[in-house]
This record gives sequence, C-alpha cells and structure tokens, in this order.
Amino acid sequence: MQPPDSAALVAVRPRVLVIGCGALARELVELTKPLPDVDVTCLPPSLHNRPGGIPEAVRQRIHAGRAAGRYASIFVAYADCGTGGLLDRVLEDEGVERLPGAHCYEVFAGRRDFARLADEEPATFWLTDFLARNFERLVIRGLGIDRHPELQPMYFGNYHRVVYLSQTGDADLLLLARRAADRLGLAFEHRHTGHGELASSIAAAVAVVAPRASVLAAT
Repeated sequence: MQPPDSAALVAVRPRVLVIGCGALARELVELTKPLPDVDVTCLPPSLHNRPGGIPEAVRQRIHAGRAAGRYASIFVAYADCGTGGLLDRVLEDEGVERLPGAHCYEVFAGRRDFARLADEEPATFWLTDFLARNFERLVIRGLGIDRHPELQPMYFGNYHRVVYLSQTGDADLLLLARRAADRLGLAFEHRHTGHGELASSIAAAVAVVAPRASVLAAT
C-alpha cells in the first residue's frame, strides 16, 4: 500500500461546542473569540423565568451538536440555574460536563466569595451585566409587574438588598443597576467580578480536547 502524498495529509482539529445560557452570550463570545476551534450556541435567556424548561432544551442542543458530526467535545455553560438537579440528570445521561455551582452569580463571584456574600445577607437579589441591561424587560415586564404593580411586594418583599456583580466597568450599566435597586426599593451594593470562574471553566473545557491530525486518503 502506497503512503498518501502530502496533498492527502489534512490536519483536522477537533472542535468544541459550548452550549450556553443566553444571559452569558456576550461573555462566552468574548472568552472564546481567541479560540478558533470553539463554537458557541445559546438558549433563550427567558428560560431564567422558567428554569424547568432548561434540561430538555439543553438535551436537544446536545443531540443537535452530535448530529452535526463536527464536535469532539460538548460543554454546557449553565450552572444548575434553578433546575433542582434535573439538568445534572440530563448531563449524566449524555456524558457532558457543565459549569460548577448553583447559578451564574456563583460562577462570576467565585464560590468562596459568593458564599460569603450570601451568608452576609441571604435576602439578596443579584444582578449581572446582562440582568442590569435587561432588568425592565426580564424582571419588570417578564414578571408582569408593569401591568400589576401589586405583584412587586409579592416577588420582592422579602429582599433586603441588590448586589450588582459586574463583568465590565461600564458606567451606564452601573447606573442601570442602581436604578433597578431604586425601582425595587432595596439597598444597593456593587462588586466587580470580571468573568470570575467562567473564564477558567471554559479554558478547562477546551483544554481537554488536544489538537490532533487525521490522514485522509487521496481520492
């Protein structure tokens, strides 16, 4: 059998598919932009308000990714995110890893710092850059408070403060976060986290797939 000539040697770099929450889309795109072998697909951020739909939606994206036949690995950029362990059952069935922790606030703040903040004041409503930017749409209108103001104390009456975990130094987002706290009648605190543990988790997910070459026979 003759060895293939050099024209038949094609380097095939395995790709990684990251399936993420739409609330993390900007951060995921920014973190993966320097990585040529990573694709990002995101589910609608509105699932924040109905987390029961997350597990099956993630399963469908995993199956679609595998059907594409392009990916050596799939990683899910969700924490548990209110699914009560149901997402973990799906991921165990599928053999796919996810972000550590209970939710994206913990991912951004880091597990140790988040635990400290939560212990300091359990009655905290958390904001990220995404939620500060979309507070009116996802929280006020999404929960129907704009149409039924009497719902606000039902949803937020037991909260004592808003903590804004910022990923960027955007002054406009800081102002929006302060306005959100004022809208809810809550005390306001700001903690800059950057990408937190999201960056290291994505880097680790990509690192497990080592580049390799396949030799394709000449046609």
